[in-house]
Amino acid sequence: MGRRVDLIGLPTDVHSSYLRGPAKAPSLIRAALFSPHGNAASERGLEIGAGIEIADLGDLPLREAAEDDAMIREAIASSLRAGAVPIALGGDHAVTFPILQAIEARHGPVDILHFDAHPDLYDELDGDRRSHASPFARIMEAGLASSLTQVGIRTLNAHQREQAKRFGVTQIQMRDLAAWRPRFENGLYISVDMDGFDPAYAPGVSHHEPGGLTARYVIDLLLSLDAPLLGGDVVEYNPDRDINGVTAVLAAKVVKELAALASV
Repeated sequence: MGRRVDLIGLPTDVHSSYLRGPAKAPSLIRAALFSPHGNAASERGLEIGAGIEIADLGDLPLREAAEDDAMIREAIASSLRAGAVPIALGGDHAVTFPILQAIEARHGPVDILHFDAHPDLYDELDGDRRSHASPFARIMEAGLASSLTQVGIRTLNAHQREQAKRFGVTQIQMRDLAAWRPRFENGLYISVDMDGFDPAYAPGVSHHEPGGLTARYVIDLLLSLDAPLLGGDVVEYNPDRDINGVTAVLAAKVVKELAALASV
């Protein structure tokens, strides 16, 4: 087997701007991942328990308090010290900032591949600089990324366009997706916001945005990557809006393919 993958649940949605609900997601993603409805095989050919070693570290006891960021950083840092690849189960997208603080402290600035309908580059939203709409502004301000590539963007206002220019962000909007070919050579962090998928594939999100990514496209892109994966997250699944658990199953599929990438 390759490197161990640590699953770390982050049950918080205190920085959500519209609906609560993603705090309920980690246990449901975990249940879908290990459910007998499917099996342990990834599309890379590796299987959980046979090529993919996963340690489920459970959920952090987050309290919607100022101390939560430090708790997240320490959990990620502990996983990294153990030689593992942490994959966080969110939670809202605000958790990505403290995760990247821990990743950068261990590895230095990393390349980030970010799937999302939204750039999440607001300087602040509704007075909250830690909003789930702002994590990548905080990440870029802090110098945690050597590059940031955002894929699936289809709601880009003037402020976020200016922020992307300010921080040198590469944005692959949905209308330009067909012409883009991924290329990453450095250590890679992958952040998957479930609303990057079209709502037809992922109805269980707070912000439905039509015209999005297909499940097949994202899986194929993950299969095409060979840069070393240093960590990742799957965030913004809102079980309150799901239909028959289909979004949980897709989130679990993404986790499994990320774990397979970490294991090659």
